[in-house]
Amino acid sequence: MKALVVGGSGGIGLAVIKQLLHLKPHSQIHATYFRHQPDYHHPQLHWHQIDITVETDIAKLAAQLIQLDIVINAVGMLHTAEHLPEKSIQHFDVDFFQTNIQTNTLPTLLLAKHFMLPLKASRRSYFVTVSAKVGSIEDNKLGGWISYRSSKAALNMVIKTISIEWRTKLPHCCVLAFHPGTTASSLSKPFQRNVAPHKLFTPEYTAQCLLNLLATLTPQNTGKFLSYDGSTIPW
Repeated sequence: MKALVVGGSGGIGLAVIKQLLHLKPHSQIHATYFRHQPDYHHPQLHWHQIDITVETDIAKLAAQLIQLDIVINAVGMLHTAEHLPEKSIQHFDVDFFQTNIQTNTLPTLLLAKHFMLPLKASRRSYFVTVSAKVGSIEDNKLGGWISYRSSKAALNMVIKTISIEWRTKLPHCCVLAFHPGTTASSLSKPFQRNVAPHKLFTPEYTAQCLLNLLATLTPQNTGKFLSYDGSTIPW
């Protein structure tokens, strides 16, 4: 098996890498990081430093990987050092909104564009992006967090649209949006105190849920928005 984990330096991404190497120790795993390479090494793991928002970086990496069975995008942002998610439209900031779109939405578009051929070279492949339930328009009952919600809703539309196109172009590929629940990572850290202990998942648990889910899916399941427990989330 050949896999690419984008955002391998993050909590969920690194946990997915470790789970994959545990389950399939002879796999070839490629993983990306932005600034600092994690201090985790394995003979079958290859690290690549890229900026996931820069198309030339993604194109160069795609040129090196001619066949992939799995692409998992675990990159995401919810807050910055200067901005937390908006509680009100009065807190809306253009730059913060654009950063959300650039980080949460754009990379999946670029990955799909440049890794379509490597995925097509596999007899069965998976293209997965970590999304969020708050990106569901139908499920939005609380409001707030408008930049994050909007970027994840746009991401979900990207996933749905790609899955439709690839039904004919990549009929052996399953395209999926995955909701990880609230996972103990730097992304959720400012909000963990409001989460019940049994609802705050470890990255290892979230990675296990994702890989267990992929083991049950076929190309006929493409174009779904699934939660960590396997349930379907409305778009």
